[in-house]
Amino acid sequence: MFNAGEPVDQESLEALMDAAWPAVEHAEAGPWVLRASEGVTQRANSVWPRGAVTHAAEVADALRSAADWYRRRKLPLILQTFDDARSEVLHDVLDTQRFTRQSETLIMVRGTEPWAPVQQSPVQQSPAQPGVELSAEPTEDWLRLWWAVDGRGGERELAVAREILTGCPSVYALARDDDGNPAAVGRLALVGGRGGIYCMATAAGRRRLGFGSLVLAALLEEGTRVGLDGFWLLVTAANAGARRLYETAGFSRQGSYLYRQAPLRRAPGGC
Repeated sequence: MFNAGEPVDQESLEALMDAAWPAVEHAEAGPWVLRASEGVTQRANSVWPRGAVTHAAEVADALRSAADWYRRRKLPLILQTFDDARSEVLHDVLDTQRFTRQSETLIMVRGTEPWAPVQQSPVQQSPAQPGVELSAEPTEDWLRLWWAVDGRGGERELAVAREILTGCPSVYALARDDDGNPAAVGRLALVGGRGGIYCMATAAGRRRLGFGSLVLAALLEEGTRVGLDGFWLLVTAANAGARRLYETAGFSRQGSYLYRQAPLRRAPGGC
């Protein structure tokens, strides 16, 4: 599927993204992939409508089947829909059925060229120095910081999130401040000879001090060291600060997606 050294096409990139954030439960429904993880993260609890859709009738049938699958799991019907010509018919049907639009996200890619961030503070300058810890599993400090920034829920939800994180080989990076406290984290998913940057999070009170750049540089350096052919990441369109960091690091936009959620049905007799 993936050719070493060549740019990755959109459909292959979607497959990489699915493998890098593997849902606890997968099911095939024709060309569509249904994913569920007890409601932990939209990505792991949404439909990946793999491939092109050419007929509205196909969409209607697939939506009915998917809605039933998610209903049995007491989850809302959410689709991860990509912004390209393959999804035009799908978006038209979802608009007609009043699916909401949520969380527009940019897909950004880069090659393996070196990058060293310009330091804005006296944090460690080299990823090879002790300022960044790399591990093959998320440590307790790593998990707690990421969950404090991006998590939704308690210990049960965190356990599900950990299962998602460890569903593919990954590298976990953690930067500490001068007092030894966790300051920033990130994850590099190793899939198909490429690396996905995920879970970039900086502790409150440690932002805009260069810790996030340090973590990103460490992950890119490690990915290049192990021979990856390139990198991708996902960033919400509204997060201007993160987008600037990633553009500075050499990432450029390749595409985008958003989540389309089915409208809530009112109970009979409701007002």
